[in-house]
Amino acid sequence: MSATSAAPSAQPAFDGDSVVKVTDLVAGYIPGVNILNGCSIEARKGELIGIIGPNGAGKSTLLKAMFGLVKVHSGSVVVRGQDITGLKANKLVSKGVGFVPQNNNVFAALTIEENLQMGMFQRPKDFAKRFDFVSELFPELAKRRAQRAGSLSGGERQMVAMGRALMMDPAVLLLDEPSAGLSPVKQDETFLRVHEINRAGVSVIMVEQNARRCLQICDRAYVLDQGKDAYTGTGRELMKDPKVIQLYLGTLADTVE
Repeated sequence: MSATSAAPSAQPAFDGDSVVKVTDLVAGYIPGVNILNGCSIEARKGELIGIIGPNGAGKSTLLKAMFGLVKVHSGSVVVRGQDITGLKANKLVSKGVGFVPQNNNVFAALTIEENLQMGMFQRPKDFAKRFDFVSELFPELAKRRAQRAGSLSGGERQMVAMGRALMMDPAVLLLDEPSAGLSPVKQDETFLRVHEINRAGVSVIMVEQNARRCLQICDRAYVLDQGKDAYTGTGRELMKDPKVIQLYLGTLADTVE
């Protein structure tokens, strides 16, 4: 089975296992200038979804629009059957959406434990329970809970940011370029953590410039181009699809190897 080209008005098929459904999303930072031009994706329960594509395709904008950080002009975002289009970030956290931005993703002046507490500001009574869960995924956070986040390496900060986003027990975790700026070894560690988070039952939608590595670990992926989902398929299908290789993987590989 080969990867398929998405129709301009493609709408992901909905079923009972759907966790996130984005339909014909049009969004942008400036009125009258759209970055997303009818983008549609879906993540089902337990899936790890990869989002790849050339620079300027709208990958990060898609996540930010889903998380209420970019103005949505039309289309919809549905999480577990509830329309959350345009809701602010603080509301989305309680709706089961976690988000880890690429930059400035920790509170540098706070300790690791305090960063995780910030992730539970809406349900502080559940902190101990969720801290135990996050510590099972990332034992290093528990060992170094009193260390200030500002003293951590880039990979360690990424771990804290992921841990904080998991504190509210999200149904879906949105990751924006989790391997950006990391050494090859740290990139591998980060992808392993993402895989472990997914195996723990959290659906993940990950935007990633390291296209080949992303496709290796994801269940399904979408290739964005000019603000639309141009191709979709399993990671293996996209890695073998001649058009995807020619148009996207070749140039993307040059930037990450």
